[in-house]
Amino acid sequence: MISTVVWGTGNVGRAAIRAVEAHPALELSGVLVHDPAKVGRDAAQLAGADGMVGIAATDDIAAVLASGPRAVVYAASGDVRPDEALADVTRAIRAGAVVVTPALYPLYDHRSAPPEFRDPVLAAIAEGGGSLFVSGVDPGWGNDVLPLLISGLGSTVDAIRCQEVFDYSTYDQEESVRHLIGMGHPMDYAPLMLAPSIPTMVWGGQLRLMARALGVELDDIRETLERRALDTTVGTRTMGTFDAGTQGAVRFEVQGIVEGEPRIVIEHITRIHPSCAPDWQAPPDGGDGAHRVVIEGRPRIEVTVEATDEGENRSAGGNATAVGRLVNAIDWLAEAEPGLYDALDVPLRPAVGRLGRKQR
Repeated sequence: MISTVVWGTGNVGRAAIRAVEAHPALELSGVLVHDPAKVGRDAAQLAGADGMVGIAATDDIAAVLASGPRAVVYAASGDVRPDEALADVTRAIRAGAVVVTPALYPLYDHRSAPPEFRDPVLAAIAEGGGSLFVSGVDPGWGNDVLPLLISGLGSTVDAIRCQEVFDYSTYDQEESVRHLIGMGHPMDYAPLMLAPSIPTMVWGGQLRLMARALGVELDDIRETLERRALDTTVGTRTMGTFDAGTQGAVRFEVQGIVEGEPRIVIEHITRIHPSCAPDWQAPPDGGDGAHRVVIEGRPRIEVTVEATDEGENRSAGGNATAVGRLVNAIDWLAEAEPGLYDALDVPLRPAVGRLGRKQR
């Protein structure tokens, strides 16, 4: 059994605890938390699962890493604290652990990552013998392994479009939705996530991964952005009220340019309420959200993925698939040489040993 620590118990960490418990090759050996109110609570309680697993959460990072876990699922946020997240991850790698995380956007494609992100990781690997794999859903499997797999079903491919179409009121991340993305702020507010070059920082690595797998060179990466205001004040179940006249919908593209044309595109269409920007594309089934891949070519192919978890919640479902991609890679990484890996290196494998396995 591979002793595995889950570091962080928010939206991603809850799913990570459940995924580690369900995996036949992994053994949950520790849970790290930041909030003092969570210290001492059983991992199952923090994960929203039934029963007890006998692992009490702790905030003693040094003690947990000193116990020698073989793997760490780093589930703490890196959106607004990338330097701290990088320091945490390299600390775990120096302790000899295989680390998987969605938190470090520049390292989704580590070959193009800036030296200030890549070099500390490589130094930690050389020192401690650990490994790192960074992935998720979008960025993640929704714009690397899924579109590449589907592209192999065509005779010719003219363009690949990866879409996230979501109602963001289903997210349990008010800080990010309101302040990073700008929902509910006046239209003259400048959200950090939508600032020029930031979408490329987050999703550009995915374009480069796909281009590398497809054997093409990107001439450039371009960004487009549209924002819409709410016509009326709306209420949401998770985040309260959003006033009329404030930002209610965002649409952007990160385009991989090949021979002057946008051939590989990652597009987000996100709303805080379905009434905003009704002329923009909605989830195909009229639900709260979906990830979609469109292969323009011969034949034309569309694939839509809708995941639900934690009470039929699509956002939680997306988090759970991101966690599944990461946690299910741990046993492969534990057998591989120490190193820095990406989505083209780490196979997406069948659920060996998990068919019919009961989860807490």
